[in-house]
Amino acid sequence: MSEIYTTKQGETVDIACWNHYGRTRDAVEAVLNANPDLSLLDVVLPLGTTIVMPDLELSPAATPLISLWD
Repeated sequence: MSEIYTTKQGETVDIACWNHYGRTRDAVEAVLNANPDLSLLDVVLPLGTTIVMPDLELSPAATPLISLWD
């Protein structure tokens, strides 16, 4: 279920994604798709802007590296 996020002073979309999701990978694009009007605002979002934060799929765990020389 998506949640509503309210921006703080000086936040950008990527900072809001980092604060909400703890990551930006795949999050910024998903948030911009869910909130097309955000692209009409300045890079630094106005204080108190409400953003719909959609549910994101969990990223697959990183594949462990295999070393040929242990």
